[in-house]
Amino acid sequence: MLMQQHSREVHSSLTCNSEGFGTDLKGHQEDRSSATVGEQPSSRDAGGKSWCPDCVHAEPVVREGLKHISEGCVFIYCQVGEKPYWKDPNNDFRKNLKVTAVPTLLKYGTPQKLVESECLQASLVQMLFSED
Repeated sequence: MLMQQHSREVHSSLTCNSEGFGTDLKGHQEDRSSATVGEQPSSRDAGGKSWCPDCVHAEPVVREGLKHISEGCVFIYCQVGEKPYWKDPNNDFRKNLKVTAVPTLLKYGTPQKLVESECLQASLVQMLFSED
């Protein structure tokens, strides 16, 4: 699994691919007492184009929402892979994290999540990021 640490003033941010996401997420959560928020958008092709138009529309809303993320919170940006992988009912996201649509923002270990058009609503994204 590819995971890359990004430095931010208020919180940690990780970027990963789809392979083994759930395992690494659980390990990361066990090492921290803070909340973990994850995003599962679609992957991009060589030209940088996403196969999921909702993900494209949600990205600027989510990026803006990151300004309100709680101190100590970890944000994980993880792409669900190519469309055929995402559509497979046995992929890691569907099986382990119960993600049913993209984009999805979820607060790991809680029932809190935003799905599809909810990720386009700045007030909901801000609320998810700012609640402990």
